[in-house]
Amino acid sequence: MSSDGGKQVGGTDRPLFESFEHIGSPWRLVVLDTLHGAEMRFSELRDATGANQSTLARVLDDLEADGLVERRIEEESPVATYYGLTEKGTALQPALRSLTEWAEEWLG
Repeated sequence: MSSDGGKQVGGTDRPLFESFEHIGSPWRLVVLDTLHGAEMRFSELRDATGANQSTLARVLDDLEADGLVERRIEEESPVATYYGLTEKGTALQPALRSLTEWAEEWLG
């Protein structure tokens, strides 16, 4: 590891590798894409992504811990929990869009 906490590959710091530790799982990418521009309840997000309840709960916990997703609880009856992208998660969207465009063109 470098002095600033980045991963080293071949003796060189590689922030890209470290970034994939935070966003690299398929379910994380699906959730980040689904939440782009929207705040959703857990059940809405589950239905939109097709993830099972335990997978979605784990992914949301991981993304929240990484500061990419935030949880908002509305205390009115009935209590509702909403998820949305943080500023950090929103800032990631252009990179994800570029990666999607590259994949559509080259992996198509």
